[in-house]
Amino acid sequence: MEGLFIISFVKQIALPAALSFALVLAGCTSGTPPPKIGTVAPDFTVQDQDRKVTLSQFRGKIVVLNFWASWCAPCIAETPSLIAMQHALKDHDVVVLAVSIDDDDSAYHRFIKDHPSEMVTVRDVPQASNALYGTFRFPETYIVDRNGVLRRKFIGQANWMEKEITDYLTRL
Repeated sequence: MEGLFIISFVKQIALPAALSFALVLAGCTSGTPPPKIGTVAPDFTVQDQDRKVTLSQFRGKIVVLNFWASWCAPCIAETPSLIAMQHALKDHDVVVLAVSIDDDDSAYHRFIKDHPSEMVTVRDVPQASNALYGTFRFPETYIVDRNGVLRRKFIGQANWMEKEITDYLTRL
């Protein structure tokens, strides 16, 4: 009797659950697949009420392309190190392009006001730019070299003042 229960359990619950999990791991996606390191970064233009920004306008500089939101705790936590890194490496032609996905305009502007910096910030409500990169967890950051090629990807909060990161950016 116990053996029949185990077989029934496997057929009705365990096997379908395992197959569903395998499909998730296989990366069933819709839309554009995420870009690959070593390829040209997908260009995009974002225009909000404050400014219009195109990734390609920074060609010749090292771009730290950061996708974030004001409601994202890890994004908030990494902001001071992004600001400090931008300030410390500006003479090395490193620029932070911070693309917010905030729906709430007032929350976005309050965050910008509370965290003044030299970073280029823009709000992409339809999330078209981060969709090009396959980003759905925030923060997510890409390093784009002077020629527009993706060199590195960071998922989650980073300390942008770590020696390994600043050395890497200054060597690009």
